[in-house]
Amino acid sequence: MAAKAGTSRSIAIIGSGFSGLCFGIQLKKLAYDSFTIFEKADRVGGTWRDNVYPGAACDVPSFFYCFSFEQKTDWSRKWAPQSEILDYMDECARKYDLLRHIRFNTEISSAKWDEEACVWRICTSKGEEIEAEVLVSGVGQLNRPHMPQIDGAENFKGAAFHSARWRHDIDFSGKTVGVIGNAASAIQFIPQIAPSVAKLDIFQRSANWMVPRNDFAYTEESKRRFTRYPLLAKLYRWLIYFQHEMNWLTFIGNGVVSSRIARAADQYMRTTVKNPKLHQLLTPDYKIGGKRILISDDYYAALNRQNVEIVSGAIDHVTEAGVVTKDGREFPIDILIYATGFESTEFLAPMTIQGRDGHRLEEEWKPGARAYLGISAAGYPNLFLMYGPNTNLGHNSIIFMIECQTNYILDCLRQMKERSIDAIDLRRDVMEEFDARVQQELSHTVWATTGKSWYKTDAGRITNNWSRSTISYWWETRDADLQKYERLTRSQSRRTATVTALETKESTAA
Repeated sequence: MAAKAGTSRSIAIIGSGFSGLCFGIQLKKLAYDSFTIFEKADRVGGTWRDNVYPGAACDVPSFFYCFSFEQKTDWSRKWAPQSEILDYMDECARKYDLLRHIRFNTEISSAKWDEEACVWRICTSKGEEIEAEVLVSGVGQLNRPHMPQIDGAENFKGAAFHSARWRHDIDFSGKTVGVIGNAASAIQFIPQIAPSVAKLDIFQRSANWMVPRNDFAYTEESKRRFTRYPLLAKLYRWLIYFQHEMNWLTFIGNGVVSSRIARAADQYMRTTVKNPKLHQLLTPDYKIGGKRILISDDYYAALNRQNVEIVSGAIDHVTEAGVVTKDGREFPIDILIYATGFESTEFLAPMTIQGRDGHRLEEEWKPGARAYLGISAAGYPNLFLMYGPNTNLGHNSIIFMIECQTNYILDCLRQMKERSIDAIDLRRDVMEEFDARVQQELSHTVWATTGKSWYKTDAGRITNNWSRSTISYWWETRDADLQKYERLTRSQSRRTATVTALETKESTAA
């Protein structure tokens, strides 16, 4: 059930990616104006602002990688490129008048719950303190690049950077390039830079399962038809959703579905990669779905180039001029690119969040992040997380999950207003029971059978992925049950004037 009423409390939202934009837009639709989105960068976009490497594109079809309430019907391709997604986010921010609610270049460093006033005292990296009655985190899971600790990396004299911090000022022509990593980002930019470089060495830790993208451009006629007939666009959107939802069977170990996809992936690799000696190197040693299933139409083809080499030996150290593997081979390198993913299991870092009785969230989450529905954490009143622990997907669009979370949080706020509740704090027994259920369910998935992955902590706890289908998540978040929360009231008979503290001057995106 969608929330139909606004709230009367001040709200601070951290981040202007899809989560922050979705929540802000729905607040505007409820005619609610007392909120501020704090964005550390100079424009909206989150991961789609940061990842601007060549070939960056979404791995969810375009028609389902947009808000259900703001369906874009003129996508250029089935799989949207990064620039087009970022433009869509900019358009949403402008259309729904969000820019005047965004404080750009404002990074949040900490937040502390004031138990007497029932407010969050939020500090920026510049030392400014802000009060808000509700704190919503929209920072997501993939915003902090992971840089592996490799001996000698600091001594490298050439250009070195992470793929999420792409150096557009560098000319790759005629250079020897080393890429550390071969997952989702690498398989997109490698085919783009391979034709211009003299040599490209791909340092592969392990092989990945990959299926063809089968991308295509939408014709102008199809764009007009989708725009002219909104019902057709909606049906097409739901067709994509249900097709992808069926892939959930892969992750719960359905032998028929898993075997079919694995055979198709293996055949795709063997028929595309011409050198038979590479086939063993490119065959994964884990069950399909255990790590992110990659999609690409051109990565395997790029491996057929004479100037591209897969290096399977583990890296021992980096020198001033290149990379040395543990088997003693030396690879001279001019440019070193780290395609090594993100700090995905350290949710909310580097922010520090202090809740009731001085408890710190980063300390409680050291064994692994957890939250009820990925949204609420016991001991942290009026704190709501979006794209939080155990809400990531391996088979469908995260925007679907974000809209479910938005609905749930708004329903909490609606009920709080109707019942004159100042704050709600998730009961710890509810969180413990939910977490135990999720972890038990995850133990029976293919992710549990795989060693190291970005879904897991170093100790092996799966902190990122949802344990059921997205239909199940929608069902669990359709209404908020406040019986699962402790209700708090101000110990002082006053209402802090937080609305004034959150007022901002109109900002514009860069």
